[in-house]
Amino acid sequence: MPPFTVLHVCMGNICRSPMAERLLALAVRERLTRRGLDPAGADGLVHSHSAGTGGWHAGEEMNPPAARQVTARGGDVEGFAARKLRSDHIDAADLVLTATADQQEYVVALRPDAAARTFVLGEFGRLLGAVDTAGLPPAEATPDAVHARGVALVAAAHDARRGATPLAADDLDDPWGRGDQCFSRVADEIEETVQPLAAALLP
Repeated sequence: MPPFTVLHVCMGNICRSPMAERLLALAVRERLTRRGLDPAGADGLVHSHSAGTGGWHAGEEMNPPAARQVTARGGDVEGFAARKLRSDHIDAADLVLTATADQQEYVVALRPDAAARTFVLGEFGRLLGAVDTAGLPPAEATPDAVHARGVALVAAAHDARRGATPLAADDLDDPWGRGDQCFSRVADEIEETVQPLAAALLP
């Protein structure tokens, strides 16, 4: 069984989605550490990666102020290289988290069958609060168990959004070209979703 795979999407893949990618990976490592388990096995349980709808920054490193936010919070920026979103990235993802509603629409237009597992990141964070995690599969730190729990969590979040009204506040501001204060606020907003997600997968 492959790891539970989360794909983060923004426009250029150098600011918002890389921060989300690496901050989710950090949150999973922290959950494993709390359970007395080896955090080196985090990527085998939850694979967090990212891509951009634009693609013009392909091959570039993370934008420096974004990288500063990740490292200041204990995350790792090594080995990151921006890339353009492809259909096979979406096909392989169990959960797609986009920075904005426009990018959510882009993903779903590219792969309509991904609609039920594609959310704006802030929207997914809100919906997590409506999910009864007691009804999810057992929370064991094995690839099979985390994958099954994650897939069930995504399905429950999709059920919770039926009839719900999307909020403009779910979108992440684009911090590119702005100061560290803006990047810090966006990173805080990302953590408001990825930390509860990691906690739901590995309580």
